Amino acid sequence: MFKDKKYIVIRNAISYELANFGFNYLLLKREAVAWMQDNNYISKFTPGFGTWEDKQIPNTYSVYSDMFMETLMMKVLPIMQQRTDMNLIPCYTYTRVYKKGDILKRHSDRPSCEISTTLHLGGDPWPIFLDPTGQKTVIDEHKQIIKPNAPKGIPVDLEVGDMLVYSGCDLEHWREPFEGEHCAQVFLHYNNIDGPFGTQNKFDKRPLLGIPK
Repeated sequence: MFKDKKYIVIRNAISYELANFGFNYLLLKREAVAWMQDNNYISKFTPGFGTWEDKQIPNTYSVYSDMFMETLMMKVLPIMQQRTDMNLIPCYTYTRVYKKGDILKRHSDRPSCEISTTLHLGGDPWPIFLDPTGQKTVIDEHKQIIKPNAPKGIPVDLEVGDMLVYSGCDLEHWREPFEGEHCAQVFLHYNNIDGPFGTQNKFDKRPLLGIPK
């Protein structure tokens, strides 16, 4: 059970058709945003359109609180609550279209990511690793300084429409160098209403979902 292991995999959490729609939507949005920035319709700082300035993975397209993804977060909320046996409240979404050579460094998350999922939307497969021991080994995420003898973790492979649900604050997670061409995944983040954070991070402290940070 989730409360014991602090992670589960939900196969076919959404249909292939819906995931594929999200994947193609992201590819189109990435291309359109790049064109609008290059032609001065918007700046790279215009909120809501996405960025290539993510410090975790530079030069890779990412979007905070995309409206489609925030709608998706609400769609999977019932199955999330059922499979975790928790009363969950939505916080925010974060989406990336990864490119060849990308690395997601080993890290744990902030309180708004207490109960998280990574959902595979499309592209080439790319396993996510997590450390089920719950040890804290990261000294400096950005410099990739890890304590000696850190557990190697376990890989989790996801098909399109599958998602890994995990305790983002407790379990360190990461991805090794990506060898494919591109991979689209969305992180959906929730809090346990009956947990230590209660409702304080509802909508990641925004007035409602879909609004940029």
